[in-house]
Amino acid sequence: MTMFNRARSAIADAAVLLLALNACGTNPATGQQSLLGMSEDQEVQVSKQEHPKILAEFGGEYDDPELQRYVTSLGELLAKTSERPDLPWKFTILDSPMVNAFALPGGYVYITRGLLALASNEAEVASVLAHEIGHVAARHSSQRQGRSTLVGLGAALAGILTGSGQIAQMGNAIGAGYVQKFSRDQELQADTLGVRYMSRANYDPNAAVTFLRKMQQETRLQAIEAGKDPDQAEQINWMSSHPRTADRVEQAIENAGVTQVSNPIVEQDVYLSKIDGIVFGDDPDQGVIRGRTFVHPALGFEFEVPKGFQIINQPQQVLAQAREGDGLISFGQAKVEGSLRNWFLDHPKAQFEGVERIDVNGMEGATGVTQGAVNDEKADLRVVLIRYDEDTVYQFIFATPPGQDRYARAFRETTYSFRKLSRSEAQGFQPERVQVVTVRSGDTVESLARRMRGGDSEYAEEEFRLINGLDNNARLRPGQKVKIVV
Repeated sequence: MTMFNRARSAIADAAVLLLALNACGTNPATGQQSLLGMSEDQEVQVSKQEHPKILAEFGGEYDDPELQRYVTSLGELLAKTSERPDLPWKFTILDSPMVNAFALPGGYVYITRGLLALASNEAEVASVLAHEIGHVAARHSSQRQGRSTLVGLGAALAGILTGSGQIAQMGNAIGAGYVQKFSRDQELQADTLGVRYMSRANYDPNAAVTFLRKMQQETRLQAIEAGKDPDQAEQINWMSSHPRTADRVEQAIENAGVTQVSNPIVEQDVYLSKIDGIVFGDDPDQGVIRGRTFVHPALGFEFEVPKGFQIINQPQQVLAQAREGDGLISFGQAKVEGSLRNWFLDHPKAQFEGVERIDVNGMEGATGVTQGAVNDEKADLRVVLIRYDEDTVYQFIFATPPGQDRYARAFRETTYSFRKLSRSEAQGFQPERVQVVTVRSGDTVESLARRMRGGDSEYAEEEFRLINGLDNNARLRPGQKVKIVV
């Protein structure tokens, strides 16, 4: 089995657990009768079982106890206003640069540090948490509506606010099981419930609209940076099957029938003080993406992917996909005992052709080609093994449609770009972090953007406006607190 298909096997195995013991019950959030796949006790048990797997898949828990306590306090406040306040709610910050949030059916809610870095105030984060609490309260993961439930490693995720541009462009090539497709009605219902909870907790529900627009802006900017048409950004979004638009959230506010909140909680300065210093983007301990180059300072290597390929860094593997979608690269550690060449010749499940020994910058290597499948579609696979040291072997898998050789040279160049880092090179990588600064007289968007790491980029000003929620006409005022990335 190739590493591309393991997720699907896990999905099939886990579906048995999640779709068992169906029962009809009253939806606590809507009062309607719903066909449920699990009891509440089963939902909680699933959450407990899958929590360690979620942590492993998404980089673990972000190491900032004070920030974790802060997010937990926000989540617990909102959960108490829901129809299921007595669930064992648990709120976790994931150490992932992705802009994302989701929940397990038993009340385990996850939010990434990437999303926290993008948010500008407490109300925006509350809108994210409230939406996920809405999915859990309405028991959307337990409902069956005549469709298959997608499960990743046994986890029925209760909703994803948005697909970051990074994930969206990999499509089904990566961990499709982590996407649970809810109906438009369910998404609207989660929005409506989330707005209700925000209002009860005295947050301005309109923060959900402003933050969603910011996430859509992020998707568009990533599309531009990846060379795609920004007008097609929604179509490449991970949530393209049922996108949440600002108009739909405004409809949810109307559906919720909430009155205007007087003196609503926003807490921008408090929030910025909480995220001051948060890691932004890739963490060197997990690997760093620099354009077309992937560098892992902690493990001591780097390699470069072909032009037109976008890199996705995951805890267990690195993936890269061609802009046109007709080429895929997977890189990770391999378990190989003995000769690399014999691994190909004696493989129990695949027949390799053209097996040969190679030398990759002084490291022993071997390669061979075979046929396989990527997401149930036939593919030509070239596998490359590289012995990094006595105990470690790394593996490239290069996949293309059958008979296509347009990337043959590019894949070869990627193979031979793999090299060890010197100690000084590895120590030179430090994570980018959010720094909160106070605007002084004479500061402009342009001048502050130039202070950011990568401030000479043509997109620096757009990125500064994005992380601070500023439109093109916004002007800075002395004393205002803003984020820069350093």
